[in-house]
Amino acid sequence: MPASAEPKPDKGEVSEYVVLYKERVPLGWAHHAVRAAGGKIVHENRDVGVATVRSDNPEFIHAVMKERALEGVAHNRVIGEAPKTKKKAAAKVERMTGTKSTVSLKGAPSKNEEPLADLQWDMKQIHATADGSYKKEPGDKRVLVGILDTGVDGSHPDIKPNFNRKLSRNFTHDIPTDANGNEVDGPCEFKSCVDPVDWDDNDHGTHVASTIASPRNGLGMAGVAPNVSIVNLRVGQDSGYFFLQPTVDGLTYAAKHGIDVVNMSYYVDPWLWNCGNNPADSPEDQLEQRTIIKATQRALDFAHRRGVTLISAAGNDFVDYTKTNEDTSSPDFPSMPGEAPHDRTIPASCVSMPSEGEHVIPISATGPSTRKSYYSSFGNGYVAVAAPGGDKVDTADQRPDDKAGIWAAYPERLAKARGELNADGTPNVPYIIRSCKGDDCAYYQSIQGTSMASPHAVGVAALIISKYGHRDRRHGGITLSPNFVERVLRGTATEKECPSPRTMEYVWYTSTGKHTSTQTCEGSKEQNGFFGNGIVDALNAVSHR
Repeated sequence: MPASAEPKPDKGEVSEYVVLYKERVPLGWAHHAVRAAGGKIVHENRDVGVATVRSDNPEFIHAVMKERALEGVAHNRVIGEAPKTKKKAAAKVERMTGTKSTVSLKGAPSKNEEPLADLQWDMKQIHATADGSYKKEPGDKRVLVGILDTGVDGSHPDIKPNFNRKLSRNFTHDIPTDANGNEVDGPCEFKSCVDPVDWDDNDHGTHVASTIASPRNGLGMAGVAPNVSIVNLRVGQDSGYFFLQPTVDGLTYAAKHGIDVVNMSYYVDPWLWNCGNNPADSPEDQLEQRTIIKATQRALDFAHRRGVTLISAAGNDFVDYTKTNEDTSSPDFPSMPGEAPHDRTIPASCVSMPSEGEHVIPISATGPSTRKSYYSSFGNGYVAVAAPGGDKVDTADQRPDDKAGIWAAYPERLAKARGELNADGTPNVPYIIRSCKGDDCAYYQSIQGTSMASPHAVGVAALIISKYGHRDRRHGGITLSPNFVERVLRGTATEKECPSPRTMEYVWYTSTGKHTSTQTCEGSKEQNGFFGNGIVDALNAVSHR
């Protein structure tokens, strides 16, 4: 959108912004500056100097930048009222479904494995099995894993035993509609528009949490680190959007409450890549992107200094993040009426946050054959390591098969709301499966993405902390330097060289026809753009000397 078309709020219309204070400026000065610009602080994160501010000043952004105590500002959203109608279940997950029949399993585990272990090619790929890392190091309950996501269904039978409700927090408010009146999260289920800490209206966060730490309890399946603790640090909306202020708040909370490792399977909306001076963007949009970069990096630095290992998904964009790319999706959320995505050329200097932030470990995805998944973003010097993320077309005929996805916990409430269960509770879609232990039943779904790869690496990091960590004098529990965790994670990964030839044409077929994507791997066997230092290995990591 050209600068001349940049939308502004009407006079008297209240809009919400995220304001970044200059570093080391006294809080009183920053507060005075916000008021002088016509704003009112409604939430403040003093750890990194970021505040949510409301203002009816249509020139608020320009007013902020005239204040010497303030460094940046970004749109948040137009304030609206929640509709009174009943909310529909929302999901922002793209599934590729196969044609196999639905399966429901009952019975006790065999061979010391969980009932659905045969579906977990992913755990076998990284040796997180009964004969592998589980025997050597299943994890320590004192290790706290923060799930920065859409929420976690803490009542799910294969999450509840490891769910830490006391430490879990929700840093979001449901957003009923966007600035154009389109539904986002829909009507609020709870009067405060703040969901409980054991709630997930999307299913993404529950899947992530299960992959990391579902227990070995004779039901369903186990995660990479089945004995560690899950802490829901909700920073994502029901609809799957992730905004700046919740991300900052989630990271600083993790730092102050002894969280050992966090999973960040998302990018900070509304910009897939943030560019400080892209001519395709208006001056205000450029300022917003600079603010997102600076504020997120402050929070990442704060967490890293306090012992939080930071792991993120590399992205599902089919592209090399170290090259020039095209972006047609940003901004993906209208903060002002009339705002819409526009075409942008993205140089490698632009960054996706948090995955390209300093101290962050980005994870690419692999399929059952160990090839890099067709959708996974990549880049030599960008990707740290790879992990199973699923590849439903990593099949003999390149046609989708749910067996090649990642299976993990799915909220029963959502399965019912989305019409995915028969009257007797059995699934009626191929990407959901049920497992029962006596009268207790739980549901699992098959999905794919670097969002699914990242939690495998997080689980291995949690095992590393469990194995080599030491007493945390500040918070109790145990802790370990994030730099040490990263060295072990990278150093114990199974090296995997680029394909030959290095330029690979991915081909797959869906109901819409044939699809192709040409991607080039750069680098050596020891470090390359598809796999980084290799595919994570849980057994190797806990056998490190």
